[in-house]
Amino acid sequence: MRVAAIQYRPPKGVPAEARIALAEAVDQAGRDGARLIVCPEMATTGYIWPDAAAITPHAEPGQGPTAAALGPVAARHGAWVFCGFAEREGAALYNSVLVLDPRGTCAGVYRKVMLYSADQAWARPGSQRMQVQTEHGDVVPGICMDLNDPGFTAVLHQQAPRFCAFSTNWVDEGEDPLPYWRQRLFPWRGWLIAANSWGEDTGTWFTGLSTILGPDGAAHARAAREGDEILVVEID
Repeated sequence: MRVAAIQYRPPKGVPAEARIALAEAVDQAGRDGARLIVCPEMATTGYIWPDAAAITPHAEPGQGPTAAALGPVAARHGAWVFCGFAEREGAALYNSVLVLDPRGTCAGVYRKVMLYSADQAWARPGSQRMQVQTEHGDVVPGICMDLNDPGFTAVLHQQAPRFCAFSTNWVDEGEDPLPYWRQRLFPWRGWLIAANSWGEDTGTWFTGLSTILGPDGAAHARAAREGDEILVVEID
């Protein structure tokens, strides 16, 4: 089977346009044979928001417009899709990942547990880890700052999933994040599917360099620092 990481920079605060672009990218990955497809963190809205009032108009429930846009594409290709979005449940807001199964239905929502400073301006932390059982092996979703959380890496080490679906907006600090990702993941030996954003958002820059990292510690595919890109890798 094949897996895919979609590097994508959404138009800020225009989720309807982002959903169209994401659906096209997921469809292309599916046509390229990918059956497990990962999109970036906050892929429908952009990442930096000053407060809850600013992002609330763009937030949505798990079974909302993003599920409606990507679900038929997931079903068309029989693919699992993981996509970051701003989730709204009642008055609560979360930085979340939507999980779509091969029928195109919402199989769950994972909420980021360890919040970055930019999240704290508007989001509540999640409280539960998630492990998704698929026909290709178990998948643990993670969102960006989660990789710094010992509780998250403990889940990887103890439960030993085959895949980590890593949706991120990794901040550009002038260094390639791959050595740090390897360090944080050790000794887990699975497939990291890291889908990142790129470019600038309200004065913050993101690294790009989306990566599909194998159990052997090798980067089997990497995106450029800038530009939308689809990475697809064949899994033995």
